[in-house]
Amino acid sequence: MKKALLTVVLCSVFGLLGLNAVALADSTRRYDCTIDGTDREPVGDRNGHIIVSLQYTCRVADGLLKDAGITGISVSEWDGEKGKYLASLDVHRALEGFAVGQLLEGIGSSVMENNRTAGIAASGKTAFKFASGSLAALSGKTVKFTTMPAGARRFEMEFTDWPEAAQPK
Repeated sequence: MKKALLTVVLCSVFGLLGLNAVALADSTRRYDCTIDGTDREPVGDRNGHIIVSLQYTCRVADGLLKDAGITGISVSEWDGEKGKYLASLDVHRALEGFAVGQLLEGIGSSVMENNRTAGIAASGKTAFKFASGSLAALSGKTVKFTTMPAGARRFEMEFTDWPEAAQPK
């Protein structure tokens, strides 16, 4: 009898832990991104001080929303291998949904592999200024983002604190 009760309790605990992990996963949204164009302008006041503008498109990396995507542009200031994001605007599309995110803050740094720049790692916060349809839950929300290089002219972007109601069902 004690073994049966212990089995029920353990199964319940593991089941609740599994549900908690699913709930945590639901607040994250991952995208595979491609850099469509870049422009680098030297500021001219010192070596390595540049302004970079970057246009990109992204697709949902996993999950049910294969048609969901982002089109974006960002502008950053770089001093050597450290960067500060000055502006970014993202247009998010999903089945029956649309949202516009605006950068609140962001920093970046060059990622080196074999003594060469492999890409940029970045992090920051985005606020959704407009959202409708299936993405309406994003309206007025702030989410955190991170990026990591994923090959030539590619990067992965991950949003956390994504509202549950804006997740694919």
